[in-house]
Amino acid sequence: MFDIPPDPIAFSIGPINIGWYGLCYAIGLAAAYLLLVWLARRAGEDPDIVGNGIIIVAIAALIGGRLYHVIDQWVLYKDDPIKIFLPPYTGLGVYGGIITGTIAAWYITRRWHQSFAKWADVIAPGLFVMQAIGRLGNFFNQELYGPPTNLPWGIAIDCAHRVVEYPCSLYPEATTGFQPLFLYESLSGIIGAITLLWIARRFGSRMRPGDLILIFFIWYAAVRFALESLRVNNWTFFGLPTAMVVSVAVIVLSLIVLAYRHRPASTIERWGDPPPPEDELLDDEEWIEDEAEDDEGDETDEAGDDGAADGAPGADEADGEPAAEDPGRGEGHDEPGDAAGAGDEPGDRPA
Repeated sequence: MFDIPPDPIAFSIGPINIGWYGLCYAIGLAAAYLLLVWLARRAGEDPDIVGNGIIIVAIAALIGGRLYHVIDQWVLYKDDPIKIFLPPYTGLGVYGGIITGTIAAWYITRRWHQSFAKWADVIAPGLFVMQAIGRLGNFFNQELYGPPTNLPWGIAIDCAHRVVEYPCSLYPEATTGFQPLFLYESLSGIIGAITLLWIARRFGSRMRPGDLILIFFIWYAAVRFALESLRVNNWTFFGLPTAMVVSVAVIVLSLIVLAYRHRPASTIERWGDPPPPEDELLDDEEWIEDEAEDDEGDETDEAGDDGAADGAPGADEADGEPAAEDPGRGEGHDEPGDAAGAGDEPGDRPA
């Protein structure tokens, strides 16, 4: 097992301690921001909206995530509620953050006259990235672990951070490893982000705005449902872990919405092909300008040819000699073909 005891403090600035937990989420937020800017450009959306909106959504998600965690682990705060608001913060509930963050994103996109569905698809891979990095902070706080295990990647949990179901008297600290549930969520986030980007690239022309965020909901809920079965001391609803109940509801609702949006009679617009990158767009513009210049040159050449055909100086006049007069004109002949005379042979026609 991995038995190196982690230090929750990354570094200190004077009397202020910077914890690994908060640092991991800050790094995750920065990585998500960079990905969202890139995805927004690829989707043809204004990347400046990412910088303006990510702070609002992040604060809303932080409040919701903290509230969900406090309710889930109320036993840790009931005797000292002030710990809810004072650092160091030791937990966030992802479902709470998703709910309040989604509400905030819907509000600001509506206020800024943007498509919530399109921006939700841009955000979806970034949520996985942030989860993948942020969840690593749980390791340093020795939280979000499962039952004892003999697997080589089991982690040691000291007695001060044990839940009552796993006391050190029954599970010695030196020889007991626990399932790293945070690591499973982190790996799921990495795989999920890659999968969403692949789906968008492979099936983008068939998809409708909002599909990626629905896939994210289904993916996360399925993983959370599986991992929740390994946790103890959960927040329960009628005897069932609340997170499992919420996961089932999210999966069912998302599948229904996804199927409804892709029914044969649906009129919801599709993604279509994404706009080309800026460098390719510039190349296309240059090509169009070159084609326009070539077309103008061709039109000039054609105008010159038409002028020669309509009575402009011919080859003989260009050499200083007038062109031969058509004897058929002004001689009273009805047809141009009679210009050589009725009894003339074809070879006797004037040049």
